[in-house]
Amino acid sequence: MKRTTSGFTIVELLIVIVVIAILAAISVVAYNGISQRARDSARTSDMKSIKTALEFYKSDNNRYPSATSGNGSWEESHLDGPGSFMEYLVSGKYIGSVPLDPVNSAAMRYRYYRYPAGDYGCPASSGAYYVLGIIDMESSGRPAASSPGWSCPSRNWASEFDWVTGGFEQ
Repeated sequence: MKRTTSGFTIVELLIVIVVIAILAAISVVAYNGISQRARDSARTSDMKSIKTALEFYKSDNNRYPSATSGNGSWEESHLDGPGSFMEYLVSGKYIGSVPLDPVNSAAMRYRYYRYPAGDYGCPASSGAYYVLGIIDMESSGRPAASSPGWSCPSRNWASEFDWVTGGFEQ
């Protein structure tokens, strides 16, 4: 009597398991890259919304808002509580809610500051100006390819931010 068996050998099963593990590892890496790009896309969308709200504010008030950090420094999106990031845009109904960085940590945040006319060698005749930027983006270098950039003769904010823009009051 002849006995036939069919099935997989242990070596064949191990090969299948290794191939599945490799495919799983590749998908995790690809997913992380997609997530980073999606968060960066949300960041640039947030900047466009904030910039539009700032322009509406300027249209009504003939100036950009001063930062309300309380320490005379940059207003930063990771700060919570009183004086939180750009609350005047919400209270003035220029924006529904002020966006925060998707990660919202001290390392990944949005920053805003209004400079007086003539600071850093910018033309005083153009009036005061603001600088709005993203400190850190996950899928790009400094500056990001999509960054409009902002500089004055003695300072280039593109070297400090991954994404930055600004505007003059005049």
